[in-house]
Amino acid sequence: MRTYIVTLAVTDNARRANMENHLRSYGFYCPIHDNCWAVKVNKTAADIRDDLMKLQQPGDRIFVVRSGTEAAWNATYGEKNTEWLKEHL
Repeated sequence: MRTYIVTLAVTDNARRANMENHLRSYGFYCPIHDNCWAVKVNKTAADIRDDLMKLQQPGDRIFVVRSGTEAAWNATYGEKNTEWLKEHL
């Protein structure tokens, strides 16, 4: 099993609750703060992102990182940020 950090920027409280319930369904989880969770699963970062994207609406953001060695994300704050993440993670 691998540990991932998942951050969510979700515009709707009900949708956020659905995403958090999905993270809880993985079994091993720890809420870090309102928008950030740690989960331990036998999945990739992209798998976790894709699972959450099924619940995502326009304007929501998802970021998943594994101990700084593997990451996947959707809807960053622009190309400059995307390139920085690719270089530094």
